[in-house]
Amino acid sequence: MAYTLEGRAALITGANQGLGLEIARAYVQAGASVMLCARNAELLEQARAELAALAAPGQIVAAHAADVSQPNEVEHLVASALQQLPQLQILVNNAGVYGPKGVIEEIDWDEWVQAISINLLGSVLLCRAVLPHFKAQHYGKIVQISGGGATNPLPRLSAYAASKAAIVRFAETLAEETRDDGIDVNAIAPGALNTRLLDEVIAAGPAKVGQSFYERSVKQKAQGGTPLDKGAELAVFLAAAASDGITGKLISAVWDPWASLPEHLDELRRSDIYTLRRIVPKDRDMGWGE
Repeated sequence: MAYTLEGRAALITGANQGLGLEIARAYVQAGASVMLCARNAELLEQARAELAALAAPGQIVAAHAADVSQPNEVEHLVASALQQLPQLQILVNNAGVYGPKGVIEEIDWDEWVQAISINLLGSVLLCRAVLPHFKAQHYGKIVQISGGGATNPLPRLSAYAASKAAIVRFAETLAEETRDDGIDVNAIAPGALNTRLLDEVIAAGPAKVGQSFYERSVKQKAQGGTPLDKGAELAVFLAAAASDGITGKLISAVWDPWASLPEHLDELRRSDIYTLRRIVPKDRDMGWGE
């Protein structure tokens, strides 16, 4: 099913390659104007030029290089986005890194903190910066990109795992804070992607990332992984009017029937479906504990 984003505008971080670029491409093709953000200005300009060639008359494709972990750069980024896209309704927090690879007592601490700063704090900073605008117009869509680290332990990739789980809980929390402001906040699990992050894992080798994870990564590389357009399609849906009212959820692009979720709004609002929760014994048919 195709969803239109005509008349809408989005700020997308980590948009010069990989999933971020694929989401930006899908947004432009759906009719949105976009502001692309990434740290590498040269790659960012290449991405902007590529997407501008796909844009229809009236669509804006702009770019602004920034490090999302730096508060002053985030402020300038959002100010630039609002100047060029005053109708901004969508924020996609995609910028992310794996961070250091190895057991926690041996990795470089500054690299660990930097990964948290980019993956988690960067997305929080962006949300803080756009929320006054979203609240003023009583409408907004915030899409957080999560991943396997949110729902499963990732030994030897602790910064990535911790930050991705935190991103989901932050999205759930922000969704409650903004429930009466017409703002939807959701997280996407895009699947196992063949991007530069996978190449990093393979290059690091089994001594750094563990034999099992290394072997899975090599196999994924050979088999192709989850197509990037799966996550991009879900990102379009969550930015479109069709998803209005769906908020505070972690949604899998691969496994969840997300296109039919508008039919289940009341059930989603009244339940903890698609959220992070503690498992107790009775959830596993155990006869002990609560």
